[in-house]
Amino acid sequence: MEIVVVLQNIRSLHNVGSVFRTADAAGVNKLYLCGITPTPVNKLGHPEPKLAKAALGAEKYIPWEKHRSPAILIKKLKSLGYRIYAVEQDKKSTSYTKIKPSKNAKIALVLGNEVKGLPKNLLALADKILEIPMHGKKESLNVSVAFGIVVFQLINAKT
Repeated sequence: MEIVVVLQNIRSLHNVGSVFRTADAAGVNKLYLCGITPTPVNKLGHPEPKLAKAALGAEKYIPWEKHRSPAILIKKLKSLGYRIYAVEQDKKSTSYTKIKPSKNAKIALVLGNEVKGLPKNLLALADKILEIPMHGKKESLNVSVAFGIVVFQLINAKT
């Protein structure tokens, strides 16, 4: 299975660092950092200490690319045979536990901003919108926690 991750407008350096660390643990192939999502190295070429602290070095060996347009990137990934799974609460979402990818699946997980989530235009590009059912009083999880739950379900549920 090949998994790539698209992060759209994630604000927090800590969240991005946590995604790098979890991506390493899950065997993710690549991260695409879109919009305002910070990169491991700032515009001056210096490491981002807060990101590095959360990533614990994973930012040094998980491949990543910066992209301006997540829509163009997602369309390109689709053309390369990736199934696009957006992680978001939506009327059209399905439980993340219902996805059973094949061993040869190519998957792109798309996650959005900590407050606003993913915009409708990106949700429209998804093959499926995956939701983690909430059972408590809170309506959502931290984006890096949601990523961890979904990515490990996918790698453990393969057929």
